Formats: sequence, C-alpha cells, structure tokens
Amino acid sequence: MKRIVTLCLGLVLCSGVAPRCFGQMGMDLFKKPGIAKSFNPVVGKGALYETVTKKNSSKGNMELGVVGKDSVDGKEAYWMQFYTQDEKGQTVVGKSLITREDLEITRMIIQPPGQPAMEMPFKPGQGHENSLKESLNELHSLGTEMITVPAGTFSCEHWRNDKKNSDVWTSDKVTPFGMVKEVGPDSSMVLVKIVDVSDRITGPVKKFDLQQMMQQRQQQKQQQNP
Repeated sequence: MKRIVTLCLGLVLCSGVAPRCFGQMGMDLFKKPGIAKSFNPVVGKGALYETVTKKNSSKGNMELGVVGKDSVDGKEAYWMQFYTQDEKGQTVVGKSLITREDLEITRMIIQPPGQPAMEMPFKPGQGHENSLKESLNELHSLGTEMITVPAGTFSCEHWRNDKKNSDVWTSDKVTPFGMVKEVGPDSSMVLVKIVDVSDRITGPVKKFDLQQMMQQRQQQKQQQNP
C-alpha cells in the first residue's frame, strides 16, 4: 500500500532523501468511501510516527499535521504538512493544500535540506488516476479492533489489502488522516505521539526549477568527492 502524498516523491527523490513513509501509502487512499471519514483536519494538531524499513531495519520519524486553512474555488481547504527525519538526521519538510470536500491536492510546497522552499507544478495524469482506482478497489474493511501503540490504545477500523498483503488501522481521534498503524511486507509505521504542530517552511517560496536543482546536487557531489 502506498502511504500519504505519493505525488511528492519525485521531488523528494531529487533532493537525495526519500521518506519511505510517503512512498508507502498515498494520501489519495482516503478518497475511498468509508475510509474518507478518517480525514479529520484540525489546525495546529498532528501526529508523530516511527517508520521502519524491514530490509535493513532502518528507522525514521515522520510528523504529519495541519498548519493552515485556506479556500480553493469556494471550497474549504487545509495545508497538510509532513516532516521526515531519517537515522542520519536528514530531513525533508513539505506541505500540500487539500480540499476537504473532495480531498484534492491543489498546491504542493517542498523544502529539501539546505535548499529554499519550492512550489512544484502539480497536475496528476490519467495513468495515476487509473492506478489509484485499481488500488482503492483492493482495499476492504475487516471491522473494528482495539489497537495499542506507543501513543496509547485506540478503537480502530481495520483496512486490508489482500493483493499487497498490507493492513492499516485508522481512528477518528487522530488528525489529520486517522492512521494509527500500518504494516506491509517491506515496511511498517506506528503512531508514537499526538502533537502540536506549526509551519516548518522557512524563507520565501520559489517556483520549482528542475535544472537548477540538478545543478545544485551535482555541486554537492563534487564538494563531497573532490
């Protein structure tokens, strides 16, 4: 199963840091009828997760939270922020403007480590939509279960993807997306703490320039390997 904000991966990969957590679930998961009720945006509130990659037992942290409220074409929208940190201390922060009515991402800003914040062009293609529909059709509910994680004990709805051998447990007590625990064949994610959050994006926001980013990466490699 792909985790929250799959569409940011391309830019994050260019930064040299690929947060496993966002590559695993995909925010669009919550468009499925039923699981969409888990979307519970509260400005200033969020959740801290521990992520584990089973292949090399590497661990990292991911913070998800809501840092602002806006309007898109008359629709209520929220700025959902993600912040990740791996075992080496590398961080990536970004935020997406998401409409509450239809859970559409309308804007996305990323700030890779040591670089200015950038607003990336965002236009999902038909191929992504078809893949999304297929993935959502694979998801089904197994009912309600009590789940204990480091953040406490929650009454959760258990969602299962038999094809991908993955499970996710959600609770409306957790903002913004309700996720308490996720387990897949290659990775896992568990709620550590419910937290207060604030906007981590610093400095002015520039338009995304892929060529400039690649040049910066090349310069960094040359400095690291003279």
